[in-house]
Formats: sequence, structure tokens, C-alpha cells
Amino acid sequence: PRSFSAAELVRAAPAPLQPYLRLMRLHQPAGTWLLYLPCTWSIGLAAAPGCLPDWRMLSLFGLGAVLMRGAGCTINDMWDRDYDRQVARTASRPLAAGDISTFQSLVFLGGQLSLALCVLLCLNYYSIILGAASLSLVITYPLMKRITYWPQLVLGLTFNWGALLGWSAIRGSCEWSVCLPLYFAGVMWTLVYDTIYAHQDKRDDIMIGVKSTALQFKEDTKQWLSGFSLAMLLSLCVAGMNCNQTFPYYSAVAAIGAHLAHQIYTLDIDKPEDCWKKFASNRTVGILLFIGIVLGNL
Repeated sequence: PRSFSAAELVRAAPAPLQPYLRLMRLHQPAGTWLLYLPCTWSIGLAAAPGCLPDWRMLSLFGLGAVLMRGAGCTINDMWDRDYDRQVARTASRPLAAGDISTFQSLVFLGGQLSLALCVLLCLNYYSIILGAASLSLVITYPLMKRITYWPQLVLGLTFNWGALLGWSAIRGSCEWSVCLPLYFAGVMWTLVYDTIYAHQDKRDDIMIGVKSTALQFKEDTKQWLSGFSLAMLLSLCVAGMNCNQTFPYYSAVAAIGAHLAHQIYTLDIDKPEDCWKKFASNRTVGILLFIGIVLGNL
């Protein structure tokens, strides 16, 4: 029977369109969620006390997350097409497999960025400038795995920009006492889930010379992940205190702590399928925090 999963919808698309949809990872929406959720946190925290988050901004940022995640994946695959051919998990990506050319990908990238710019131009001037500033991170992140064992840190700086942008889109500027701890919490969260993700490819990465925190931490991974998780939870508490959040928010932070503790304790870094399962489960972390923010605000 047909399902309504993202992967099934991509498979049901016209054949000439499918490589482009796979290039922007529409069949794997976990990454889009992980990019979008920090935006929802910021939009939720910026709402007036007793009010729901601005649904228009949530919708705009949702569209922007799909487009910017797609653009980031396109840039990543253009940089890494030769590497991807040597890694079992990525060898079937459209560029690596030769389903589309580099020029076609470049044109497609231009289209995605043009649409993302249209979304950005719907925001205030402060947010337009702040959003445009993130483009350098989007472009350079794929190169980091060639020069540092900490590309996951650069990904965190990139993926959590919405924690700054969501607040400024609502309030007209950033309240740094709230936005910076929230941003830092997001960066720590990314170090957790993307280190887990990187353990899927560590054997291939060693052979082809690609660096990651998975290779840096090795058997000490769980200790590092525990430290990042603790830093995330403390930063969320600071952000909550600085915008007068209430009991439901801190209950959500506690639930996130329990989720992360279970995730790290049960993680098997030598089983790629378990690493993927734990990585994808981080959507629950982001949703829990958003619910806590909304209920805390009300």
C-alpha cells in the first residue's frame, strides 16, 4: 500500500524531477526539521506573554528551511561529489551517480537561493541583513571536513542561525541575553546529533581522508556528547530565565535532558543503523522544546 512519507512522495514525482528532489533531500526530511526547529523556538520565545507564536512567521520560516536546507545540500554535493562516490551511503546521490550534471545543479542552486531570497525579503531590514550574513557559513561549511576535525561545530553555527533570526523577525532586533544562549544551546545540540550521524561513515571517512568529530572523539564519544548535552540544557535554562519563561518550559527542558540521556546511553556508535535512528530521533527534542515554549508563554 502507498504511504504518505516524504520518500514515497519523491518516488511518485515525475522521473525527470526526482534527481532534483533527492539533491535537496526532500526524501529525508529529518535535516529540514533540525534546521527549522531552532527558528520555531526563537519565534515562540519572542511572542508576547499569553499569546501563541506568529503562524505567518512559522510558515515563512518553514518554507525558508526547506529551501535553505535544499540549497545547503546542493552546495555540499557539488563540493563532495568525488568523495560521495567513495562512500557506500552517499554513492547513489544524484551528482555522485551522474543523474544530473554540475551545471544543472548550479542552475538549480540559483533557483533555490532566489526563492529563499524572496522569503527573506518578507522580513524586516534588520532580519534581511542578519539572514544574508549566514550565507557565508552555508557556502563554506562543506569545506570544513577537509581542514578540521570539527566540521560539526561549523554546521551548528550554520544550522542554528534561525535562533537569532526568528526573534529579530518578530521584535525587529535581537535580544542578545535570550538569543545568544538559545543559539549556543542549538550549536551544542547540533554537536550531539551530527557527531552521532558522522559515526555512520567513519570507516569510509578514514579511507578517503575526511575529518569529523566522530573520528576526533572515537571511543570517548559518549563523554563528549554528555558534556554537549549538559551545556545545551544549561543554556536553555539561561535563555528561559532571561525572557521570564514559566514551569511548562522548564518541564520541557527536563524532558529533553531525559531524552538525550537515554539517546546517549543506548547509542551504539559501531552500528550505522542505530546511529541513524538516534540522529533522526532528535526531531523529538526540538518539538518538545517548542511545545514547552508555547505552553510556557500561555
